[in-house]
Amino acid sequence: MMGLVSWVALGLITAFIAPPFIPPQFRGWQFDYGLRALGALLIVFGIFSTSYAHVGDGKFAQLFRIYGGGSLTGGKIVAVDGENGPQARILRPGFQVSLLLNVLYDVDTTKTETEIPDGKVGVLTAKDGAALRPGQAFADPFPKNLGFGMLDAETFLRNGGQRGPQLTVLTPGKYPLNDYLWKVDIKDAKDVATGFVGVVKSNIWADVDFGTLRADKPANCDVISNKDKSEGRLEAPIVPVGCVGVWKDSLQPGKYYFNPGAFSITEIDTRVQVWTYAGGYDRCTISLEVDSKGEITQKRDCRPVPVDKDNADRAIFVKMEGWDIPLELRVLAQVSPEEASCVVAGVGTLNQVEDRVLTPSIRAITRDVAGGTYEVTEPKVDETNKPVLDDQGKPIIQKISRPTKALDLINQRPLIEGEIERRIRPEAQKSCVTIREVRLGEPAIPPELLVAVRREQLATQLAKAYIQEKQAQDQRITSEKAKSTANQQDELVRAEIAVQRSVQLAIAAKNEGEGEKNKLTLIADGQKAQLEVLGKDDTVALRKFELTLKTLSEFADKNPRVIEAALTNAAKFVPTVSVGTSGGDGVGGMVSALFGQSLLNAASAPGSAPGTPTPAPGPRPAVPVTTQR
Repeated sequence: MMGLVSWVALGLITAFIAPPFIPPQFRGWQFDYGLRALGALLIVFGIFSTSYAHVGDGKFAQLFRIYGGGSLTGGKIVAVDGENGPQARILRPGFQVSLLLNVLYDVDTTKTETEIPDGKVGVLTAKDGAALRPGQAFADPFPKNLGFGMLDAETFLRNGGQRGPQLTVLTPGKYPLNDYLWKVDIKDAKDVATGFVGVVKSNIWADVDFGTLRADKPANCDVISNKDKSEGRLEAPIVPVGCVGVWKDSLQPGKYYFNPGAFSITEIDTRVQVWTYAGGYDRCTISLEVDSKGEITQKRDCRPVPVDKDNADRAIFVKMEGWDIPLELRVLAQVSPEEASCVVAGVGTLNQVEDRVLTPSIRAITRDVAGGTYEVTEPKVDETNKPVLDDQGKPIIQKISRPTKALDLINQRPLIEGEIERRIRPEAQKSCVTIREVRLGEPAIPPELLVAVRREQLATQLAKAYIQEKQAQDQRITSEKAKSTANQQDELVRAEIAVQRSVQLAIAAKNEGEGEKNKLTLIADGQKAQLEVLGKDDTVALRKFELTLKTLSEFADKNPRVIEAALTNAAKFVPTVSVGTSGGDGVGGMVSALFGQSLLNAASAPGSAPGTPTPAPGPRPAVPVTTQR
């Protein structure tokens, strides 16, 4: 303003006041017109110098009118018709010309565009505009035909924009926002992760556009009735999309930009959840040891089992046969995307469903099944514990309920798991949760209940091991024997041949003995006949002669060289005896001649036993003997 006044004053002085003070010698019509033209130029330059503004790149200019616009009325804050005060119009980057711009307006060219970073959302609040309707908390969304064109203050105010918090938000980007109209708060955008759905609780009743979830403003916002109410299902006030309350449909995984004051999103994990109930007890064991003598000794050991921070809760204690037995349980649960809104409206988060509803039910049902009775399928038996057969000869199968025993946690685990799962499923369905399976962990059965069975098993295994070891030893002995036999095969063959030879020799000896027996029998018979013919003495003498001859014959067979030497030198030591025959004795006379004398000398030799009978006298043949040297 001062610049314009200065230039105008200088122009007026130059055009109208300065000429009279010019010396006469310099005056002339040309000079007067020249001064007036210069004054006019100064005035025009002064007006032009206040009628433009230069806005830099990435910036914009806001205007505040000072003169000539009149006052704002009706509670308006931003002028759209040239009133004095904050102006809706802004100047975009570049050289902007407007008559007396810098005189009539306070021009601020330092404003920069508002930037919304990635992953953030700009929440808008309008300082001016139409008033909200009664009961309305947020302004209506921008008209679809205008879109972000409503960010221009003049467009916003001329098209029914409402003051207050806006449902329309700014997505990541840069925006030239008039500070006189808009206030921007930067918030985090909502990113629904994979495996989750976003359940929307709305505070407004309006059109909805969440990209994957769109709906016009519904005419009826009555609560959707619960179809499973008769089955004990929890009450869950769910409304159509666009109404105030928890919407029936949920947001799929993705990034969403909305006013967090108008909508709140609860993420529900639709993946399978593993709820583990474990720890918080002492696990005891009895170890059995076997010494070298086969004696069994036992040792008891107890160790605490801590509760993991990720567990749903500690182990479930049940009373079975007078024992407190901790059961570890693993439950697989899942919430379908269709049931996510029911969970939020009926209970809250999935953790709240677990803690408030399902964990107490799981504990109670597990105690009822493990500490009570359950159904088993087994053959029907008679009084003698034998299966009862039907007409086709097959066992009759029946279902019975019987008390649960501690060892059933090992022997009948699938049946107990199935019974717990069967009872838990309807309870979970009341809370809009589906139970996929129930699995029991390793039961901490008191070792005193198992030690007898284990000792019996160990003793049985030791007996089997002893049998196996004995068989192995026998096999090893057999193998070593076979190996030794193979190594001594030559000796064994020779021994076998020797055995066979000895058998044959025994047979031969037996045969020889039989022959000898027969021979001796015949000899005895002959000797008996001889005795009758020759008499006892002659028979004895003859027998001695035969034995002597046999002995000499055997000796000659075994020692031919001795006999040969004796015969060679016989002439030197033995007298020559000539034997001749007389009469008709033949061979008998020769034998008598050769050996008769020896026999007679032996019979009459001194030292003969007294009383030896003298042979009866009788005729003897004459045997001439001639002795020669």
